[in-house]
Amino acid sequence: MDDSFRDAVEALDPSFRRLIAMDPVTAHPLPRGIPERRARGVYLFSEGEQHLYVGRTNRLRPRLLEHGRPSSGHDSAPFAFRLAREKTGITTATYQTKGSRRELEADPPFAESFTDAKQRVRAMNIRFVEQPDPVSQALLEIYVAVALGTPYNDFDTH
Repeated sequence: MDDSFRDAVEALDPSFRRLIAMDPVTAHPLPRGIPERRARGVYLFSEGEQHLYVGRTNRLRPRLLEHGRPSSGHDSAPFAFRLAREKTGITTATYQTKGSRRELEADPPFAESFTDAKQRVRAMNIRFVEQPDPVSQALLEIYVAVALGTPYNDFDTH
C-alpha cells in the first residue's frame, strides 16, 4: 500500500472517535463556537442514537444550516429531499423533466413532505469534526458512513 494513503487511512479512526465523542448540537439554534465559513469538515446527523446521514463540506457552519433551512431547495438540502422522497414513495430519480427534482419541489404534496423533512433535519442531533485536507475529508466521510451504517449514504452515482 502506498505510504501516504496508509497514513491517511491510519488517521481515520482517531477522527471518527472525536466525531462520535462530541456532545451533539442542533441546527436550530446552531450554537456559538461552531466554526465559521472556511472551516472544512465532516458532519453527522442523528436522531437519538440512530445515525442517519454523513456529509462533508468546506463551509461547515453555513452547510449545517442549509440542510434544514425552510427556503433551501433540493440542491442545498439533499438529505431532507431524500427523506421526502422516502415518505412520499417517490424514490426513483429521473433525468427527464417529468418527475425531476425541480418538478417534485413544485408538487404540493411533495413540497409539504420536503418542508416537513427540513424541519425534521433542523431538530436532529449534529456532530462534526474539522478536517481541512480534502482527501482525508472524503475518506473520513466514507469511513463514518460505513462504520455507523448510515442508511442515507449510499455513494451511488447519479
